[in-house]
Amino acid sequence: MSSRITPLTDPAHGANSRRLAWLASDADSTPVGTAFLRLFDSPGQQHLAELTLQVHPAERRRHVGSQLLEAAVAAARADARRCVVAQAEAGAPGDRFLVARGFRQVLTLRFSRLPLADVDTTALAGIVERPHPGYRLMSWHGTVPDGLAESFAASRRAMDDVPMDDTDYGTVTWDVDRVRAAAKAVEQRGDDLHTVVAVDASDGSVAGFTELVVPGDGRGDGQHYGTAVLPEHRGHGLGRWMKAESIRHAHGRCPDLGGLLTDTADGNTHMRRINDSLGYLPTHTTHQYQLDL
Repeated sequence: MSSRITPLTDPAHGANSRRLAWLASDADSTPVGTAFLRLFDSPGQQHLAELTLQVHPAERRRHVGSQLLEAAVAAARADARRCVVAQAEAGAPGDRFLVARGFRQVLTLRFSRLPLADVDTTALAGIVERPHPGYRLMSWHGTVPDGLAESFAASRRAMDDVPMDDTDYGTVTWDVDRVRAAAKAVEQRGDDLHTVVAVDASDGSVAGFTELVVPGDGRGDGQHYGTAVLPEHRGHGLGRWMKAESIRHAHGRCPDLGGLLTDTADGNTHMRRINDSLGYLPTHTTHQYQLDL
């Protein structure tokens, strides 16, 4: 049975991407599925599109997903995109759907959660307070302070060599405007962005960073956005140091927060070891797929 696929106007356009959207509905005009295609517009990622597709469980195996996929892939081709990426939980229907339609698995992501009620605050304090000669920790909420803005933006290149396996992700170029826009987006949706950085004491530059987003009401779970150290500053334990301080801050500031969520590429064994050492517990695994156009 064929569904009606209706293109929608999506206002969720950012400074570095835009979204296309489609609604699938049945003969009674009841919505049965949606597809969103994010088209990245910033230099280094203009070849990339990211698909999010959902079909109501009762409507699966009725070609709804296939029709939505066809519309999204056609739009990606029309926009001269080189590839479309999509994510599905391991073993879930979406996992099988993407494989059956020509997507190849390019990355495995492992998700974990730190229950804040189980945090050993004494052990955490020991990690944070241990001296790291030549470095000091700094932190802020929201937008980066003006005095650190240039250095913080420059430190984002620490993410450039994060393991992405076979994903054709491209490169993300950060500047002060992009850093501030990202912080503003978090603020506008009512959440709180807390950033911890390790600063090189010799020149005051940012050597590494970790970011945590917490719901505005201080409840539920927070989400780690990224932790990275510049190559020239690795080997000093800065990643674990910064993340421990981020956890300690969230634990003390948000007593009603349930836990902290993080996801790490399967091949990023260094960050996985850091998470394990800090008490994060595995929750689930997802696969990232890619369709080359």
